[in-house]
Amino acid sequence: MSGETLSSSEYIKHHLQNLAYGRLRDGTWGLAQTPEQAKEMGFWAVHLDTLGFSFGLGILFLFFFYMAARRASTGIPGGLQNFVEWIVEFIDGAVRGSFSGRNPMVAPLALTIFLWVFLMNFMDLLAIDHAPRLAHAAGLPFLKVVPTTDPNATFGMAFGVFALILYYSIKVKGIRGFLGELTMQPFQAQSIPMKVVFLLPNLFLEVVNLIAKPISLALRLFGNMYAGEMIFILIAVMYGAGLVFGASAGVLQLGWAIFHILIITLQAFIFMTLTIVYLDMAHQEHH
Repeated sequence: MSGETLSSSEYIKHHLQNLAYGRLRDGTWGLAQTPEQAKEMGFWAVHLDTLGFSFGLGILFLFFFYMAARRASTGIPGGLQNFVEWIVEFIDGAVRGSFSGRNPMVAPLALTIFLWVFLMNFMDLLAIDHAPRLAHAAGLPFLKVVPTTDPNATFGMAFGVFALILYYSIKVKGIRGFLGELTMQPFQAQSIPMKVVFLLPNLFLEVVNLIAKPISLALRLFGNMYAGEMIFILIAVMYGAGLVFGASAGVLQLGWAIFHILIITLQAFIFMTLTIVYLDMAHQEHH
């Protein structure tokens, strides 16, 4: 859908709307044709663009490393092998610096998270209008190409990390140790009566601290990427505001794109690092 046929507010709403599939008001199932229809679908609406691009980029990442593994040699490495080895060494150093336990799953998980989140973030550098125009030509009402600007994606990944935190906390410490960790700190006491007094306050504080981990992971990534996308959209609106604003928009778009490369990389690194730190805390007896 072209930006010339929409007002500025309609243009912004259109580019921020996901391709939602769900139950319509008349009871049938289908694609939402307006933001209002998508809102009426409620919690069970499926964002097809988020699912499609996130899974597609995940497959691309796996294919990329599969090809690198097939072409790996003990002789003079090629460019692809050098690049993959550099990434693996970088992730290995990050894991060694943040994870004190022994778990062979953590490094592959960190590598997957970093590259998957980076690729999803990188989609924000694509031209704002191209994908929606192609989607409109294909008969689709909306299309968002950046999965991490959808809270469903960021919360999905964060709750996956949260499940791992709970699993390894119970596996390493046992049920009794995990419950003791929730009820015996931060307020500690030697006498039984005082332990009983502190039990509920400790439980409340520790549960809040535990729940805050996936929420902060999800909201940090979503908030930064959503704000970055919004800035790109606002700059794109300037192209329709005359020659002077259009010329300024070109300069602003280039500058923001260059700066945004740092943001998308940093957000992927932060998500990966916090995942490693949280798993390290799950492997420790006390934190």
